[in-house]
Amino acid sequence: MERTSRIGFDNEKYLQEQSKAILERVNQFSDKLYLEFGGKILYDYHAARVLPGFAPNVKIRLLQNLKDKVDVIMCVYAGDIERNKIRADFGIT
Repeated sequence: MERTSRIGFDNEKYLQEQSKAILERVNQFSDKLYLEFGGKILYDYHAARVLPGFAPNVKIRLLQNLKDKVDVIMCVYAGDIERNKIRADFGIT
């Protein structure tokens, strides 16, 4: 019995659909909308493991697609900085 590999996540469709949905929401709120991204915005290897086909940097690509229409604020939990939290997958703070 031959086994075929199936892609469970379509990055291009994600980029297209999310871009469209975000811009629609922005238009509903006087051209200002605050979004929170769940998980890691860069190098999301956990999502890539559990969603076959998921590109680890697809969230940042989404922001790149919207770069002329969005401003980005990156927030970091100060407690992680104070205790020198190490990112397990890279071994960096």
